[in-house]
Amino acid sequence: MLSVIQILLLILDVVWFIMIAHIIMSWLINFQVLNLRQPLVAQIWDGLNRLLEPLYGPIRRILPPMGGLDLAPLVALIAVYALRIILMNNAPAFY
Repeated sequence: MLSVIQILLLILDVVWFIMIAHIIMSWLINFQVLNLRQPLVAQIWDGLNRLLEPLYGPIRRILPPMGGLDLAPLVALIAVYALRIILMNNAPAFY
């Protein structure tokens, strides 16, 4: 059972990394450091959006409109970290 918990923690770590990469890339695009007209940047951005939209979509429907401020990534980051804490704290119960 410990292997299952370790695999779940690995998946959460990968999701965490992808979300951080998406957030940093969105900042770089908004501050015009990266340009979406470059094919590689556009492909990476599209891929990250396709990966994370199923996670962000339900959160965006629940959150009220904030006038251009998207808090869905922050809520998703907190949720992933909370799941990680829950798994770590309950791991000894599966021995």
